[in-house]
Amino acid sequence: MANEIENNLVSGHTITTSPTNLPIYTDEKSSPALSVDAKDMNPNEKDLGLEATNSSQEGDSQNEVSRSRHFWIKYRIFFHLAIWLVMTGWWIAGLVLHRYDIGWLKPFLLWLAITIRLVTFHVSTKYVTNPIAFIWVTAVKKPAEVIPEKLRLPLGAAGTVAVIIVGTFASEESADNTRANRAVSLFGLLVFIGSFYITSRNRKLVNWQAVIVGMLAQFILALFVLRTEAGYDIFNFIAYLASTLLGFAAQGTLFLTGQAALDTHWFIVGVIPPIIFFVAFVQLLYYWGVLQWGIKKFATIFFYTMGVSGAEAVVAAASPFVGQGESAMLIKPFIPHLTDAELHQIMTSGFATIAGSVLSAYIAMGISPLALVSSCVMSIPASLAISKLRWPETEESLTAGKIIIPKDQDERASNSIHAFANGSWLGIKIAGMIIAGLLCILALLGLVNGLLGWWGHYLNIPNLTVELILGYIFYPVAFLLGVERNGDLLKVAELIGVKIVANEFFSNLSTLPAYAELSSRSRLIATYAVCGFGNISSVGIQIGVLSQLAPGRSGRIAKVALSALVSGVISTLTSASIAGMLVSDQAAYTAVAAA
Repeated sequence: MANEIENNLVSGHTITTSPTNLPIYTDEKSSPALSVDAKDMNPNEKDLGLEATNSSQEGDSQNEVSRSRHFWIKYRIFFHLAIWLVMTGWWIAGLVLHRYDIGWLKPFLLWLAITIRLVTFHVSTKYVTNPIAFIWVTAVKKPAEVIPEKLRLPLGAAGTVAVIIVGTFASEESADNTRANRAVSLFGLLVFIGSFYITSRNRKLVNWQAVIVGMLAQFILALFVLRTEAGYDIFNFIAYLASTLLGFAAQGTLFLTGQAALDTHWFIVGVIPPIIFFVAFVQLLYYWGVLQWGIKKFATIFFYTMGVSGAEAVVAAASPFVGQGESAMLIKPFIPHLTDAELHQIMTSGFATIAGSVLSAYIAMGISPLALVSSCVMSIPASLAISKLRWPETEESLTAGKIIIPKDQDERASNSIHAFANGSWLGIKIAGMIIAGLLCILALLGLVNGLLGWWGHYLNIPNLTVELILGYIFYPVAFLLGVERNGDLLKVAELIGVKIVANEFFSNLSTLPAYAELSSRSRLIATYAVCGFGNISSVGIQIGVLSQLAPGRSGRIAKVALSALVSGVISTLTSASIAGMLVSDQAAYTAVAAA
């Protein structure tokens, strides 16, 4: 029955599992195994750089192909070759002229990425994926099968604990990251995980593979980013690219308003335009097929290393890029058929990370791009682990054993300009939602603070506010994260509380004078702790989006929403704990990324 439903949902390509539980890329219209890159690319993915198709007029056949399309398909290899030659010449020239001053690594990585992508348009990736699969089976799967089944999970858990303990305490101490501080952060991490195990809906059915691999992957990612020079350089470069890309929005703002408006550094001038530009740019990448291609690669990793369903893997991989509502759109045909555990996981992924559009807002507010980017990446496996610990799977998943990104059934853009224009309109709507949400939430917060102040006045409690109350409620949480115990605990606790109750914007951290006095360690932990959509207003957004996609499931969606919110918040907090355990030079990670 599941297969019949699946076939009715989508006529595309799937990734199924073989008897060895490794993914096999198959085309549903033919039986031989195919490379997902060579066969599973949509037409737009194959047309990177081309203002792709002339959209067929209403009523015309969808199979009609324009002359320009025929020309491109026939000669695209020559266009790709020309692009590669130009990039190769640029790289060699830069290597000769600037090897010792600017450096060679970043141009080489860019050239390598473009080369690999161009090659995969014409050469099947099975020549790479099949050897990887062989190595995986030979070096990992078969040796693991030698271990008695009863000992596999305990040994895996013991190995994970050993890695975390050694990685936490092996390095030398620093002034603001002593081993005592690390021990507090590690204790907090154990408390978070233990609390979710105790409150799990069904401890006997917990997918321990997802939990163990998820926490281990989060810690290893953190080690790579926060303790190695290569990891720091790579993520710092990514953060630099993100901040530079979003900075180009200022040119459009300058044309519309003038330099005087930019110099005011108003939120509506400095933050909103980059959001609109980023959303439009993402829509352009989606039209070209680049976004789907990248998401599928990430999803495949989560799929068969953590043992989650295809739908969960796709949404988890997409959440940091396209946001909590848009990520669910990637699996729109499957939303009505998701299990409760899958709904819980999808919502948790959305709460645990932030979208690229909001990332641009944070960067514009002066928050460290490096900390933001690394936090989002670390929270992906954490959200999978925490969700599977809190709400284990008890039903049969429709996408268990396969990864499917259905083709978008909505009206497609005619070309790149059309897609970019549609994205700009979508960006305006998202920016409008952010402006309206901030205005209303902050106004409501002011109203409640006014009532509390009036009420506290008669009890001789000065300055009674929501922030103060939340600060004391979340005081233990800030302590468990490892925040400096020098007066910073209450401030960070207030920040976490306001983030959960009101919104995730770093307005307090970046503007209020009280937070300017935070130590580097406390500021870093606070940055990681607030870097997620886990707040009450986001619950309404996710329930609304998912209910629209699956009208008959609104009750089940609402049932898992509160648990998913808590899971998403804790997933973000685990990243903050690990950051407190690993970062020795706190100030370097709270600064703006450099080229």
